[in-house]
Amino acid sequence: MVKLSFSALLAESFGFFFANLRPFFHLVTIPWIASLAIRLVGSALSQESMLAVLVEKALDVVPTVMFMMAWQRLVLLGPNRVERLPGLGWSPRETAYLVHLLKIGGITFVLIAAFVLTVGTIDYSVLAPGAPVDPDLARRQALAAPLGAGFMVSALLALRVSYGLAATAVDVPFSPRLSWTYGRGNGWTIIGSLFVTFFVSAITTMLATLITLGFMRGALGAQEAAVVVTWTVALLVSYAGAAVAATVQANIFRTLLGWREGASLPATT
Repeated sequence: MVKLSFSALLAESFGFFFANLRPFFHLVTIPWIASLAIRLVGSALSQESMLAVLVEKALDVVPTVMFMMAWQRLVLLGPNRVERLPGLGWSPRETAYLVHLLKIGGITFVLIAAFVLTVGTIDYSVLAPGAPVDPDLARRQALAAPLGAGFMVSALLALRVSYGLAATAVDVPFSPRLSWTYGRGNGWTIIGSLFVTFFVSAITTMLATLITLGFMRGALGAQEAAVVVTWTVALLVSYAGAAVAATVQANIFRTLLGWREGASLPATT
């Protein structure tokens, strides 16, 4: 049985990303622009509707799939096998990748959507000490609690089997069930390495957002332009985090299965 190393996975994945910044910018350009366009259109149409925010996030999956699939092919096959710049077309490979992603994270997205729609917009003033209890808010929180718990469990399970996306990126037939089977004995290492990667990405994106917005408004006095620039920077940092996470998934897949192009997968036991 192959035993994954938590520290080696993270070191190799972050090292690969920073050693390949040039191909990163080459592959991310069109998906980055597409995500920014989706964000701008979503903001123009509605800034208050929770449903509109969820639809915007769902649409943003498309450019993310294009980028992550191309990046994982870069990791596993090299730069000459990416084949097409992500965003210039949609192939059956992207369709298979998207279907695999929905199998992994579909339930998680449905649960978080149900949670957000159930809780709705919270007035944080009612959370202050001594504030009167809002019966409607209390009822919504009680209804949403099981959804929140289900989301946490499904998110951990999704992390556990998500490395199988790398198999689909290189045209290897795979499924969440196979990801679970081949990952036996390494479950918490897989979950931990991906959780840390996404956590670092979220913190870095938040810091980039705050720093960019503060600079644009404080030093330059910009208002509307500051928001657009901030979204642009935040989306780029977010894609960088997605690239590192995709690298971790690809390295897990290659290490666990001893994968090389053209070789058959090891037998499951």
